[in-house]
Amino acid sequence: MSRLCPNILQVLPALGTGGIEQGTVEMAEAIIAAGGRAFVAGATGSLVPKLLSLGARHIDLPLGQKSPFAIRRNAKSLIQLIRNERIDLVHARSRAPAWAAWHATRRTGTPFITTWHGVHKAGFPGKKRYNSVLARGARVIAISEYIATRLRDEYAVGTDRLRLIPRGADMTRFDPAQLLGPRMQTLAEQWQVNPGEPIVMLPGRLTRWKGQLLLIKAMVHLQALMPGPWVCVLVGPADPKDRYVQEIEETARRLGLQDRLRFAGLCQDMPAAYALADVVAVPSLRPEPFGRVVIEAQAMGRPVVVSAQGGAMETVIPYRTGLLIPPDDANALADALCQLLTLSEGARDLLAETARHHIAETYTTRQMQTATLAVYDELLGGCLSDRFLETCT
Repeated sequence: MSRLCPNILQVLPALGTGGIEQGTVEMAEAIIAAGGRAFVAGATGSLVPKLLSLGARHIDLPLGQKSPFAIRRNAKSLIQLIRNERIDLVHARSRAPAWAAWHATRRTGTPFITTWHGVHKAGFPGKKRYNSVLARGARVIAISEYIATRLRDEYAVGTDRLRLIPRGADMTRFDPAQLLGPRMQTLAEQWQVNPGEPIVMLPGRLTRWKGQLLLIKAMVHLQALMPGPWVCVLVGPADPKDRYVQEIEETARRLGLQDRLRFAGLCQDMPAAYALADVVAVPSLRPEPFGRVVIEAQAMGRPVVVSAQGGAMETVIPYRTGLLIPPDDANALADALCQLLTLSEGARDLLAETARHHIAETYTTRQMQTATLAVYDELLGGCLSDRFLETCT
C-alpha cells in the first residue's frame, strides 16, 4: 500500500446530477489535490467529463443494479479493479454499490467506508437489512445530525466509527460579488419576470414530497397578504407530460394563480438563480437528509424558508438567516414568505451578510473535503488532509 499517494475508489450508481454525484466529484478533486489517485466506479453520466478533467479515472460499471445476481457480478468486477489498480480504500455512497463493494473489500482486505446520504426508510421486511450495508463501514459518515441520530439509534453505529461531515457549498462559485448582471438578466428574461418583480423560488426535483403543491396552496394566502406583483418560480426539470407537473398546473389554474407561476426547468446557472430570487423556499413534506440548496441559497445571501424537520433545518439560524415553519402548513409558509418579502433594505442586507458568514464558517466544500480526507487518514495512516490544506493556502 502506498500511504503517501494512496489510490482511493469511490462507488455510486451513476455520475448524473445530484448531491451524491457532486460530492463524489468534489472528493475526487480533493484526493488528487492531496497527491492521491482518484477512481470512481459507476454508470456513466453528465458529470463524467468534469471528473475526467480533474485527472480522475472513471470505471463504467452498472453499480445501481439491485438484484443479488447483479451485486455478485459487480463485486467480482470490483475485486478485479481493486487488485489491478492496487486500491487502498473504497468509499461507498449508495446501497447497491455498497453491497458490491462490501463483498469485494472483504475478499481483498481493503478498508471500506460509507456515507449515508439518503433518508432510507425501513418500513417493510428486509429493507432495514438492505439499508444496513451503509452502516457496516470501518467509518460511517453522516451528512447531518438527523442522519447521525438515525445511525446511532436504529443501526447501532457507535462513536468509534460514526463521523458527522455535513455537505458544503463552493464559496467561490456561490459568491454574490462574482456575479455579473447579464447572467441574472438572461434568467429573468427566460423566466418572463418583470424588472423589480419579487421572486419566490423553489429549487429541486418536481416531485410531490418536495412541496411544490404546498407552495401553490400557500400562494393563495400570500396573494391576500400581498396583492401586488410577485411571482413563484419552480426550478427543476419539468416534463409537461408528467402527471405531477400537470397537477401543479391544473391547481394553479383552478386557484387563479397561473399568471404568478413559472416553470424554469433545469437551470445551469444556479448562482444567478439564487441571486435573482428574493426568497428561497424549501417546504419539503418529509425530512431532507441534508438539503444542499438551503446552504447554497444562504451562501448567496438569500433568505430561506425551510420545513422544520430533517437535516435541512440544522443549517438555518432562525430569524437571522431565514425562517423555519411547521411541515405541510400552507398558511405558515405564506406568512413566512410575506415576512421575508417585506423586509426593509437594511434588514435584508444584514440577513445576507449573516447568512453568507454562517455558511462560510460552517458549511463549505473545503471543510467537507478536509474532514473526509481526515477519515481516510484514520484508516490509511497518511496525511492527505494536511497536504490538501497546504494546496488551499
